[in-house]
Amino acid sequence: MASSSMTHASTRSWSAKENKAFEKALAVFDKDTPDRWMKVARAIGGRTPEEVKRHYEILVEDIMCIESGRVPFPNYITTGANGGVN
Repeated sequence: MASSSMTHASTRSWSAKENKAFEKALAVFDKDTPDRWMKVARAIGGRTPEEVKRHYEILVEDIMCIESGRVPFPNYITTGANGGVN
């Protein structure tokens, strides 16, 4: 049964600012850091340790899908040195 204490914050999108803070905190607090998710959440602000851990788990799943080839690379349009499209 789902907890009635679950808040809207647990399902809201992550902002670019939060994601950048998340990335920086992961660089500081590695997998061997005691209370890692609490420290990462504190560094981000406004997120619980549970939200941070789940965000990390989703990131790991995405990386595994990309590395396994299950997610195709997008067909980016690039510009050449002279500004023309390649």
